[in-house]
Amino acid sequence: MVDEAPRTEACTQAPPDRSDDHPLLPLVVRGLHFGINGRTIIKDVSFWIGSSGRTVILGPNGAGKSVMLRLCHGLLKPTSGEMRWGDLSVAQAREQQAMSAQHPVLLRRTVTGNLMHVLRVKGVPPEQRQGLVEAALRQAGLEGLGPRAARTLSGGQQQRLAIARACVLRPQVLLLDEPTANLDPTAVRGVEELVRAVAAAGTKILMTTHDIAQARRLASDVMFLNHGRLLEHAPAAEFFASPKDPAAARFLAGELLD
Repeated sequence: MVDEAPRTEACTQAPPDRSDDHPLLPLVVRGLHFGINGRTIIKDVSFWIGSSGRTVILGPNGAGKSVMLRLCHGLLKPTSGEMRWGDLSVAQAREQQAMSAQHPVLLRRTVTGNLMHVLRVKGVPPEQRQGLVEAALRQAGLEGLGPRAARTLSGGQQQRLAIARACVLRPQVLLLDEPTANLDPTAVRGVEELVRAVAAAGTKILMTTHDIAQARRLASDVMFLNHGRLLEHAPAAEFFASPKDPAAARFLAGELLD
């Protein structure tokens, strides 16, 4: 680990006031720790994230990125530390968030049936469901595939369906865990276009990736994680042009980190 303090200026400044457009933001995290079975995975992490742009949690495999995302979504409980979404606790904020996993589980139903299931569970009136489904399919580039069995879609189409299912109710925040892992370049492009479209429609994106090129394409700001520590948090242009943390610089240069 490096001796110098990580570049996390955004973590030490006072967070901005809550936005009426994004009642869950800023996300403020202070002194976060998480461990299990005697092993510490997240170590003294502090940061805040505002309402604009797409935040990418970048780092090598095993850095703690997925665990951090699950902590933010309330799927895991911190060992210690504080986390607030705007004026809400993590548990309260989950109702206005959605998350799509690296390997999404699709129901044994049609494409449309997967989306309709979410709307039924959430109590959306029947007369509103079809319009929401059609809008979600259109945004995801899946028009005409509604009658298809979801599990017969290609890998890229399944991932776009999973994101569409997460976004069908237009959440304030969408959390994505390695959304293009193991996809071919064409499928990656389709998923990234959908992520941009979701963000452009007003949903805050918080996603993980170990893919440097993808982070360059998508990130507005980058959180660099390694061994469970947040070593740098900076605007993407600054981070990629001149990373201040030595481990981040080595990672961007293609070196393997200890």
